[in-house]
Order: sequence, then structure tokens, then C-alpha cells
Amino acid sequence: MTARVPVTALTGHLGAGKTTLLNHLLQRPGARIGVIVNDFGDINVDAGLVTGQVDEPASIAGGCLCCLEDVSGLDDALEKLSHPRLALDAIVVEASGLAEPGALAQMIAASAVPRVRPGGVIDVIDAVEYFAALDDGGMPPARFAVATLVVLNKCDRLPDETREQTLAAIEARVREVNPGVHLVRTSRGRIDPALVHDVALAEDPPDQLPLAALLRAERAERHDHEHAPHLHAASASVRVDGPVDPDAVLALLASPPDGAYRMKGTVAVDGSGRCHGYVVNVVGRQVHVAATSPAPTGSELVAIGMGLDADAARARLETALAPASDPNPGGHRRLDRLRRLSD
Repeated sequence: MTARVPVTALTGHLGAGKTTLLNHLLQRPGARIGVIVNDFGDINVDAGLVTGQVDEPASIAGGCLCCLEDVSGLDDALEKLSHPRLALDAIVVEASGLAEPGALAQMIAASAVPRVRPGGVIDVIDAVEYFAALDDGGMPPARFAVATLVVLNKCDRLPDETREQTLAAIEARVREVNPGVHLVRTSRGRIDPALVHDVALAEDPPDQLPLAALLRAERAERHDHEHAPHLHAASASVRVDGPVDPDAVLALLASPPDGAYRMKGTVAVDGSGRCHGYVVNVVGRQVHVAATSPAPTGSELVAIGMGLDADAARARLETALAPASDPNPGGHRRLDRLRRLSD
């Protein structure tokens, strides 16, 4: 089957820096990213601010995406951008600042488009204005409950003497409603794109206009890197030959390595007298499993995260990819049940 394109919801309060973060994601060489920009109002102002994309963005106007009476516009855009001829690595939906992350995430998960799958919810926070604009000190904002990644942006604008105290207080509030969420501190939206999507090539594709390269060159001329350093994710990978134990794979999917925000790969398992292949993707607490045919001759898994201990993560991956010395039909049935739930 054709791999499904992950759809990431990019949310955040008005002015938190969503478009800045999106522009940074679009600079990654070799990544083919589709963009859906949702604006509050009749004119797509934000669409004009999104620069560097190499594929035509799809824009949805006329109101907050999750409040539209007719939400078919989202599926239409997803249908267009997930077409195999575009060969996109990912689709990002940049929602209006008034959009509720939970409603948007539910719309993506319930999409009738067969070639897409949920790719996580990134909620961007303005660390300077958080307590003035988003949190009055009562119950923490419920919006964080569905986030897979929370980005504390504009950290460089906090006073040096109170920065750590302020960031720790914001993180504590977020974890009150989402204890296991991954948190990243950054400035100017500079998160590692590897946290969000895969990279197809080591350089820009030759068949596309080098808009991303132009954007990178423009920013280099302004010496932005001197004021806002890039944050790089760590990764660990393991590959083995032959089928593996499905129970060990299921245990890893239920409890990823500490610091791992994403896991991906293919696994071959024994079941019902023959080998079965699966593609697995984990984003935060979201798990997606799809069948692949023919089954691979080996298994490979990669873990990616900002706070990842690569050696410890590699040991966990090695345990998960233990050889299937005694095939377990029950484990295969549970893995296949997870595949059906993903569909």
C-alpha cells in the first residue's frame, strides 16, 4: 500500500509565532511539505507570510477552521496535497490563532481522505505573554491536553534574571493537563524539523524551484544564527535481519524510550505460519500501524527526540527487535488489531 502522508496540526495563540515556526520547518533541504493555511477573515493574510514552500499551499478562508459549518474544505485540501504525484513527506495545517487544537486534531483524525494519517499537534506558546494572554492562574488551559509537542517560543525575550523561573512555571502549568507531553524551549521558532517530519534528500530536489534555499540564504545574510541558535534533535536506530517478536514491538510502542518524541520504521513478524510486515509511526502518544506487502526481510526502527539519550534509546530498540525464536500468534493478532484501529 502507498504510505500515508502525516498531517500535523500547528496551533497556538494569536501572535505566538506559528508562521515563523512554519517558515523554519520549510527551510529544511529535501523535505517536500504541503501547507494548509487557515485564516480568520475573508483575506488569507497569513498565506502571504508563508515563504519558502516548494509546493502550492492550499488556503481555507472565511473563519476559524474548526468552526466552519462546512468543513469539506479541509478534506478537499488534504485530498489535493496527498496525491501520490506530489510525493509529499508531510502536510502542515497552520490554524487560526482562534482555533481549538482539540477540534482541529479530531477533524484531521476523522478525515475521509484515505492517503493521510494524524501526524501530531504542535501548540506554540508565547513565553513572554503566556500569563497575560492565555493563563489567568485558575485552571490551566485545556488546549494543552491534545498536544503532542508544546513549543515555548520567544524565550530570548524574557529577562535574564527571571527566564528560568518563568519557563519552569509555564511548563508546570502545561504538565498539569498533559503530564507526558514533550516540551521544547526555543526562540524565533527554531525547532529541529526532524522532530516533525522526515527528510527525503540531503539537498533540495532538482525538479523544484529552490525557494527554500533562497530563504536560507536570505536569513544567513541577516546572521540570524548568531542570535537564535538552532536546536538539534538526537536519534538512535537499529536494524536486524529476519522476523522479530511482536510482543516486544508492542511493548516499545506502548512505552517509547525516554525523550523520544517520534519513532518510525518497519517490522517483520511471524504469525499464522507466515511473515507479516508492518510500518509503525509514533508521534508523542499517537501510534499508527499499517500493513506493508511484501513483508520486509528485516526490521528497522528509529527514535528521535530533543532530550533523547541515544545509547539508552538504542538499547531499548534492540530489545524491541529481538529475534522471534518462538512465534507468538497472540502477539501478531494484537499487533494486527492495532493496525485495524489505525485504519
